[in-house]
Amino acid sequence: MSRPELQAPPEIYYGDIEAKKYTNNTRVQQIQAEMTYRALELLNLPPDEPAFLLDIGCGSGLSGEILDEEGYHWVGCDIAPSMLEVALEREVEGDLFLQDIGQGFGFRPGSFDGAISISVLQWLLNAETSHPTSSPPHRLTRFFTTLHAALKNPSRAVLQFYPSSDDQIQLITSIAQKAGFGGGVVVDYPNSKKARKVFLCLFVGGGGGAQQQVPKGLEGDEDAEARATFEKRRERLRAREKSGKRKNIKDREWILKKKELYRKRGKEGVPHDSKYTGRKRKAVF
Repeated sequence: MSRPELQAPPEIYYGDIEAKKYTNNTRVQQIQAEMTYRALELLNLPPDEPAFLLDIGCGSGLSGEILDEEGYHWVGCDIAPSMLEVALEREVEGDLFLQDIGQGFGFRPGSFDGAISISVLQWLLNAETSHPTSSPPHRLTRFFTTLHAALKNPSRAVLQFYPSSDDQIQLITSIAQKAGFGGGVVVDYPNSKKARKVFLCLFVGGGGGAQQQVPKGLEGDEDAEARATFEKRRERLRAREKSGKRKNIKDREWILKKKELYRKRGKEGVPHDSKYTGRKRKAVF
């Protein structure tokens, strides 16, 4: 089967049907969770400290859910409207932007403590038109230059992607370095055709000094480690449900928070707040 990025542009490939099918696939959910946890590990953020992260190509919010669970505040951007619609339906906590990352970012300099991206960069390696500004080097240059500006100094960006050749890795790495990033490529399970994962671990400012070494890739049994991580997450969710810490949709504070979030996002038709918001209603038989 041909790779998705070779079939159509992402905003077309991930239409309404494909976006929901992708999000509801349990295998996709597991893979996304594994790679997001690994990206956070490589991001190496200070423990027990709040952080504001950028999720590049956030899609339907599968990686954003992990960021929520880990206690991070985040902003997500994606080029596929259908994916963002699914993310809104799933009520992810992060703010969402419709954005072509190949056109660059418009965030204020030094806005983010870090950035992650799961399965996105390979989409920038295909020219959609013959215009010079649509060429992969041009789009990658805009992407990395504006990403570097949007990150704090020091900080890191961890970008997982699926290259089809070593030449693509070299192209991406060289353009990132020209944009001012330090760091390099981390390859997990390099001897496995199925489990091999490629991460671009980039440093900004002090994070790219000589004292910072590019992390080593993982070796060993990928399947066992992946199952263990995914099962731990499921156990945490079950424990949270049993302890009553899971969000209660009937709670007034939760409802007010969600309504305010929808208003900030510009959603129309959000009901006004009143003394009846979140009230308990008698059971109807």
